[in-house]
Parts: sequence; C-alpha cells; structure tokens
Amino acid sequence: MATATNRRTRAVNIGLTDEQRNGVIELLNHDLADTYLLVIKTKKHHWDVVGPQFHSIHQILDEQYAALSENTDKIAERVRAIGGYPVGTAKGFLAYASIPEHPGDIPDAFGMLDRLVDDHEQIIRNLRQHIDRCSDDFHDEGTADFLTGLMEEHEEMAWMLRSFIEGVEIKPTGGVSAINNEPA
Repeated sequence: MATATNRRTRAVNIGLTDEQRNGVIELLNHDLADTYLLVIKTKKHHWDVVGPQFHSIHQILDEQYAALSENTDKIAERVRAIGGYPVGTAKGFLAYASIPEHPGDIPDAFGMLDRLVDDHEQIIRNLRQHIDRCSDDFHDEGTADFLTGLMEEHEEMAWMLRSFIEGVEIKPTGGVSAINNEPA
C-alpha cells in the first residue's frame, strides 16, 4: 500500500477501523491493478485487430477502453475517499494484478476477444470475493455496493465480447465457420 510522506494527515473517521479501511484499500488496489492492465490489453487489441469484422470489433474495444479507463479513476478515487493511496506505477500494477499479460503475442481476432472475455471473467470472480469480504470481513457496505456496480459493468462487457465469438468462429483468413453444429 502506498503512503504519503511529508504531509499533514487528519484521521479518517467514517465508521471503519484502520484495519477495516486498510483491508478494503488492499482489495481496491487489486481491482485497480486488474482494471488498469485490462485497459492496456483492450487498447492493444483495438490497435491490432484485423479481419472481416474489424470495424465492429475496433469500435466496441474503443468503447470498452473508455469505460475501463473511467473505472480506473473511480477505483482510485474510492481508495482516496476512504483514506488510502492507490497503487499507481506499472510495477505496482503488475504486482497486484491477477490477469496475465501476453507480451509479444498477437492472436487473431477470435483469440483477442477470447482473452478479453477470460480477463473480464477473472475480474468478475475477484469482484464477487471482494464484495463478500467488504461486507462480511470489513463491514463496508459502501465499497461492496461500489464493487457490485463495477462487477455488473464487467459482466456486460464480457457478454458483448462473448456475443462476437459464440456460434461463429472468426478465422484469421477472413472466413467464418459454424461451431456448435449450427449453420453459418
């Protein structure tokens, strides 16, 4: 957890103990790191996508990038609102993140979307655990509610991406083929 130096501080008195606040701040920093890494991955795939659905995928990834970028700010501000300091370095993000990087690997459009769905689903699973911990362990219903909203956004983003890849596989050659025994 980051700390400020040479600053005058005032005790935070919001109905949570320091131990509860610090536990929540730790969870939020993990969520911030995962979201920030997903911002980077989403933008990278936005730049690299090719194929017959280029425009559609390029556009949805740009929209998701914007929403995820906004969420990083909201998470960092939540950390500050409860008296903490958000992680804010590449080294810190990598230390806290639970989603993998794939440096130097540029999959086809299907692979890009599949990886992003995996990342969103990992974040959703983490958020479910963090919501429970905020409520049960730290008695911070405000942060639990905040994380519930983020989880719902990730669920929708994953659904949007999944909709591109369910039923029809995007081939790197530009063609499509039916999967799940359904005609194309």
